[in-house]
Amino acid sequence: MNQEPTSESHRPAAQPAGPAKWKLWLLTVIGIYPLLTILVTISAPLLEPLAPPLRLAAIVPIAVAAMVWGVMPFLTRRCAGWLMR
Repeated sequence: MNQEPTSESHRPAAQPAGPAKWKLWLLTVIGIYPLLTILVTISAPLLEPLAPPLRLAAIVPIAVAAMVWGVMPFLTRRCAGWLMR
């Protein structure tokens, strides 16, 4: 009574394709441009004495955190229908 599994039972379940890369790129640009514009404008007086690489070192972690936990989740929810077309 040893039953051999068929090749069908070993296939992984098909996963739905994710959004097109160009759509994710576009959403990222739409999110990052205004975010960086605001961050640079707000932080300019505070970070003015620093060299440009240090200014970026201060701004980039804030921008990335905002994108990962705020902006991109918001944009992907708002544009979910378009992303999956």
